[in-house]
Amino acid sequence: MKNKRILIIGVFALFTVGNMNAQKKPYLDKNKTVEQRIDLLLPLMTLEEKVGQMNQYNGFWDVTGPAPKGGTAELKYEHLRKGLVGSMLTVRGVKEVRAVQKIAVEETRLGIPLIIGFDVIHGYKTLSPIPLAEAASWDLEAIKKSAAIAADEASASGINWTFGPNVDVANDARWGRVMEGAGEDPYLGSKIGYARVKGFQGETVGDLAKVNTIAACAKHFAAYGYVEAGLEYNIVDISNSKLYNSVLPPFEATVEAGVRTFMNSFNTLNGVPATGNAFLQRDILKGKWKFDGFVISDYASIREMIAHGYAKDEADATAKAVIAGSDMDMESYLYVAKLVDLVKSGKIKESLVDDAVRRILRVKFELGLFDDPYRYCDEKREKEVVGSKANNEGVLDMAKKSIVLLKNEKSLLPLKKSGQKIALIGALANDKNSPLGSWRIAASDDTAVSVLEGMQQYKDNQLVFEKGVDLLKQKATFLTETVFNTTDKSEFEAAKKAAKNADVVVMVLGEYGFQSGEGRSRTDLNLPGLQQELLEEIYKVNPNVVLVLNNGRPLSIPWAAENVPAIVEAWHLGTQAGNAIAQVLYGDYNPSGKLPMSFPRNVGQVPIYYNKYSTGRPIDSDKNVFWSHYMDVEKTPQFPFGFGLSYTTFDYKNLKLNKTSFQKGEKVQVSVEVTNSGNYDGKEVVQLYIHDEFASIVRPIKELKGFELVNLKKGETKTINFTLTDKELGFYDNEGNYLVEAGTFKIMVGGSSDKGLQSGFEIKE
Repeated sequence: MKNKRILIIGVFALFTVGNMNAQKKPYLDKNKTVEQRIDLLLPLMTLEEKVGQMNQYNGFWDVTGPAPKGGTAELKYEHLRKGLVGSMLTVRGVKEVRAVQKIAVEETRLGIPLIIGFDVIHGYKTLSPIPLAEAASWDLEAIKKSAAIAADEASASGINWTFGPNVDVANDARWGRVMEGAGEDPYLGSKIGYARVKGFQGETVGDLAKVNTIAACAKHFAAYGYVEAGLEYNIVDISNSKLYNSVLPPFEATVEAGVRTFMNSFNTLNGVPATGNAFLQRDILKGKWKFDGFVISDYASIREMIAHGYAKDEADATAKAVIAGSDMDMESYLYVAKLVDLVKSGKIKESLVDDAVRRILRVKFELGLFDDPYRYCDEKREKEVVGSKANNEGVLDMAKKSIVLLKNEKSLLPLKKSGQKIALIGALANDKNSPLGSWRIAASDDTAVSVLEGMQQYKDNQLVFEKGVDLLKQKATFLTETVFNTTDKSEFEAAKKAAKNADVVVMVLGEYGFQSGEGRSRTDLNLPGLQQELLEEIYKVNPNVVLVLNNGRPLSIPWAAENVPAIVEAWHLGTQAGNAIAQVLYGDYNPSGKLPMSFPRNVGQVPIYYNKYSTGRPIDSDKNVFWSHYMDVEKTPQFPFGFGLSYTTFDYKNLKLNKTSFQKGEKVQVSVEVTNSGNYDGKEVVQLYIHDEFASIVRPIKELKGFELVNLKKGETKTINFTLTDKELGFYDNEGNYLVEAGTFKIMVGGSSDKGLQSGFEIKE
C-alpha cells in the first residue's frame, strides 16, 4: 500500500510539474496543435533568440568535457548558452548529444531544443552501398528499407536530422558527387528520392515523432548535378527546359513525400547563387510547391556569395540569403552576427525572420523535441541498435541487389563452388576501408568485409591472393587528396605467377573509396594508378579474368570491355561489401542490377546520357561526314543506362496497347510478356520508355516512364502491365507550365534503354 501511495504521489508530482511548465511555457502544452504552439512561442522570443534559431554551428569542442576557452569554440559555446543556436551538426553519440541538448534546454531562457544534423548519406555506422549503387538496384522497397536502417542507427545515436537524400540528376561522371545521387534520369531519381524520404521519415509527418525516424533533407537545390566540366563548386548554365524537365522533378517528388527540409546548392543558376536565389526558394519551393518545412544553406554557402561576386560584404550576403528564402545558416556565422542589425535598421522585415523561425520550430515540434528533448538519447537503445545483426543483414541484402553484371562470356560466372583454382588479385580485394566509400564519417576505419574475406567463406576451392600492386602511395582520408602509386610494380610478378596457375582470375580494381564524393572531380575516368597495366599483364598469362569494379562513378574501361570475358560492377558497397560480392560471384545471389548512369567509352564523350536529343542530323544519310558523330569513337556509350545482365536470360514478347488512339486525359494501358528463358531463377527490371515524336519543345529520343522489378522462376512467364497518364505523357514548357499535347508517341519496353519491343499510339485533342 505504501508503494502504491508513493507511485500515486510521484505521478501527481510529474503531472503538477508538467502543468506548471505548461503555464510558464504554454508552448509545451501537448494538447494544442503544432501551429498553436508556435503561435504561443514566437511572441515570447526576442529578435536575438529568433535569429539564434536560424543559426547552425558545427561541433566545436569536447562537449562532455570542460567548457572551451578562447577562439571560435568559446564564442559558439556562449552562443549556445544564450539561446543563439538553433541546430548543431556532426555532434553524435548519446552522451555528446545529451550534453549539448542539456545546455540548450536547461540553460537558455526559453529552453528551445536543438535539432541535431548529420551527413547520413548511405548509412550511419553500418553502411549501405553508396546511393548511386543503391539506385542500380531499381528496388524501391529495398532503398526505402536502407534509409530506414540508417535512420534507426542515427536516431539511436542522438541524431534527428540527415542531410539526405541527394536528388541531383547528373550525367557527367567527372563530377565526384554522382556517387550521392540516383544517376542521370529524372523519373528514376524521383522514385528513389520519394522512397528515401519515406525511409528516413516514415510514411506520414506524424511518424517523425517516432524515436527511430529522422527528418530528411532534399539537396542540393538546385541544378548542382550540372556543374560545368564536372568541376566541384562550379557554375551551372542550363536551359529552362533542362531545369523544369530534368532538375526539378526529383525535388518536387520529395515534397510530395513530405520531406521536412531542403538544402540549397553551391552553384549559380542564371547567374544567381542558389543560396540567394528567390526564384528557386520563394517562387518555386515555398510558392508553387507550398513547401512548409525549412531551407538550410550548404556549408558556409551564404558567406560564399561574396566570393561569387554576388554580395559585396557580409551584411549584403545575409540580407540576400534571408530575402531569397534561406532559413538557416550552416557555418557562415553571418545570421547571428548581422541579421539583428539588418532588421533593426529596416533593411530586412522581421516578418521574414518570423517565417523562417516558424518553419524551423515546426519541424522541431513535429520531431517531438519540445515534448522530450532527450528522446533520442537512450544509451541502451544506442548499444542495441548500432551495428546490430539485423542492420548488417539489411545492408548485405541492399549490397547484393546493387551489383550489376556487365559482361559474362565463356561462362566464367557463376564460379564453381568446388574444384577450382582461383587467383584473387588487386589491392582492393583485401581492403577493408575503401568499400565504405567517401561519406562514412560515423563509421570506423577498416570495418568493411573485404572481398578476400567474403570469398574465403567458400572453402572448397583453392583460393590464392596476391595484391599485384599498391593502389595508393599514401593513406587516403576524407579531407585530403588521394595520391596513387604510379611507379612501384614490384609485386606484378607474384600476381602473374598466381594467375598463370589458376583456372579463373578474379581481379578487384577501380577507385579508392575516397576518390569519389565531394571535392573529387576527375578528368580521367580510367582505372587509376597502375591497375590498367596490371590488368593487361595478368590477361596475357591467363585470359579467364573476372573483373570486379569498385567505384563511385561510371568509369571508362574500353580495353576491358573488349577483352575481359566477365565484368561485375560492384561499386562501393559498404560494410558488407565482400560478402555481397562473393555471394554474387558464386551464384548464391543472381545479379539483377541495372545501370543508373551510362558508362562512356572515353572521357571525351562526357556528359553522355540515354535521354539525349536527335539533333537535325542524327544519322549519315548522304554517306559523308556532315552528321552528328565523333571521328574517333562511336557516339554510343560503352554500357547504356538501364543495362545489366543476369545469370539467366529474359525474353520479351506480345507488347500490347489497349488501343492506338486516345483523347487527352485517357489512360494508356501497356502490357508485355516476359519469360525467364535461362537456367536460373532471377529478377528482371522491365523498363518502359516513350518518345514524343513532335512537340512545341523538342523532346528526348527516349524517356523512362515506367519500370517494374519482377521475380521469375526458370521457365516462368509473367504479363507486366503499365499505365501511362498525363503525368507520364506531358512535359514542362520554358515557363514551367505543364503541357500534354496532341501528337504521336513511340513506346519501347525491354531490359535496357538501348533495345526492346516497340509500338506506338496517338493522342488527339
